[in-house]
Amino acid sequence: MTQAPTPTADTVRRLVRALLKEGGADGPGPEVRPVREEGAAFTWWVGTRHVLRLAPDRDAAVRQRRELRLRDLVRPHVPVAVPTGVAHGEWSPGLTYTLDTKVPGGTAEEHEVSAVGEADLAGLLGGLREVPPRQADALGVPRAAPRSLEALRRMAVAAAERLARADEFEAPRLHQLTPPGAAQLAAQPASAVLVHHRLRGEHLVVSADGRVRGVLDWTDVVLGDPAEDIAGLALAVGSGAAVRAATLAGYGARPCLRGLWLARCDTVVRLAERLDGRGTDPAPLLRTQLRRAWEAILLERVTELREDGEEEG
Repeated sequence: MTQAPTPTADTVRRLVRALLKEGGADGPGPEVRPVREEGAAFTWWVGTRHVLRLAPDRDAAVRQRRELRLRDLVRPHVPVAVPTGVAHGEWSPGLTYTLDTKVPGGTAEEHEVSAVGEADLAGLLGGLREVPPRQADALGVPRAAPRSLEALRRMAVAAAERLARADEFEAPRLHQLTPPGAAQLAAQPASAVLVHHRLRGEHLVVSADGRVRGVLDWTDVVLGDPAEDIAGLALAVGSGAAVRAATLAGYGARPCLRGLWLARCDTVVRLAERLDGRGTDPAPLLRTQLRRAWEAILLERVTELREDGEEEG
């Protein structure tokens, strides 16, 4: 794997000045600033209307090239905006860039998703399910096997004890998910659909009125378990909103509860890793995601999972 040089503001400014032809050959060009201040910056705001993303290595470059075609495939199926490319190419030998039009709005970390926004999320989940797998295969979208919920449960039980000692979590809460329950919530055969796989709060563009206006970062899309996107939404907007959106999209109790418990176990494991000095996500964000994932929802009172009328792909 070839590691990219660290991009600087001058590197980015020279690139976008040539792409947008602003400021002339020697002019200052548009204002550029990194989206995140910490660490090496590979995503930059360009003025007020564009976003520049630089692939940091060759694997990321492969995913970014695929993303350009994948966004065109997905766009007709979903009711929210998918970024539109203005230009793309290589910013360093073998390493790609894409300059996209900014989707206006904030993020799910800044704005609460409204009831109408939940319908937008339902349209997103339903639209992803409608994308023909053969067309995704033709673009090179990888297939991902479903995770073992029982293996994740065992990891979470150990992590919960660590969090309990730190007064971060009540370990007995995990007892709600028993080994038989985890087995019952195993992914169903032939249920693979197109999965965004990064439905984080920062990737959901939300307007001030709570509508979901767009979804960013399609580089990690796979054909796999739809419960992974339900889990992602649980971390981004809360378990209640995530399950309501999935139900509106036509998913039954099993994938909804599976997504819920994937999210809950993941948050316990990740926060414990962060407290042990591993992981890079900020602890305050992980605590917020833990709180969202562990919201109590009415669906948990279902004692028998019904398959009648379920459309799971």
